[in-house]
Amino acid sequence: MPTNNLLSYVRTQVTVDVDSMDPTVAARHTTPTANFCDMTSNQAIVYGEAANSERAALFKNACQRVRTTGADIEEQIIDAVDVLTVLLAKEVYPYLTGRVHVQTSPSTAYNTQATIAHAKKLVALFEAEGIPASRVCIKIPATPESIVACQYLENHGVSTLATCLFSVPQAVAASQAGCLYVAPYFNELRVHFQAGVWKEYKDTAKEHPMASVIDAIVKTFNQISSKTLVMPASIVTSAEAVALASLRPDHLTISDMYAGPAVHDTDFLANDADALRKALAADAEATRKLADALKIFDEMEQKTKELTRKELTAA
Repeated sequence: MPTNNLLSYVRTQVTVDVDSMDPTVAARHTTPTANFCDMTSNQAIVYGEAANSERAALFKNACQRVRTTGADIEEQIIDAVDVLTVLLAKEVYPYLTGRVHVQTSPSTAYNTQATIAHAKKLVALFEAEGIPASRVCIKIPATPESIVACQYLENHGVSTLATCLFSVPQAVAASQAGCLYVAPYFNELRVHFQAGVWKEYKDTAKEHPMASVIDAIVKTFNQISSKTLVMPASIVTSAEAVALASLRPDHLTISDMYAGPAVHDTDFLANDADALRKALAADAEATRKLADALKIFDEMEQKTKELTRKELTAA
């Protein structure tokens, strides 16, 4: 099926978001009758744009903006990466009917207060660029500490998406926190960076190991009347997009159920998300994928910082 026809089909099944910070990608697939809703991003996408010679002027602009602050070089690097992230999202914003999504630093994933601070900073930067908080969603890794941060942020008017999510307990915890979205990863993040990791299935919707997890999340959310929207991420092929659409999530960006009490009867946020911490400890595969995703995002963030350091320290 041609790409345009495939996209048209998927759009009839679910709301489609653009997983890119390249405005030409959004423009190419936008028509008077078909738009992307949201734009999603992460540290790897930001690095890809920062290293792209065609975005050199925007990258230099971000660096120039922080040079005059008088902050030390390490603080300038952090600020420049945040400014770059916002400026990149701003270029895609005109093609959206919904929100721009940007991700808090993986370095804060296990620190509630640091996650909150970074999320607030990103929202303020967007507002300074004329994009209201109502059109911004902050992606936050679904660790116990950061899910607690999501609850605080949602209670203070900041929309959140729980990302790096690989299990039903993570999803239910995010729902309990009031997250606007959960983004269960269909493929672990490493498939996008390492050859030989991705695997093809004859019947993706039935055979892929994450299909049952996402199906369980959708059904659990329906059962508990959750207002949190399901947005599967990390999709590699068109066959996967079609398979995921058949599971009836709310959005797409182009598990074993646990023994004992029903997963949705567990309060995953009590005692600083102790139940979520225990659920992750009991799920080696979800824990491995979460740690690996955070590692890759941190590596990409460090690469962006190194590019920024060179620009800021150039004579």
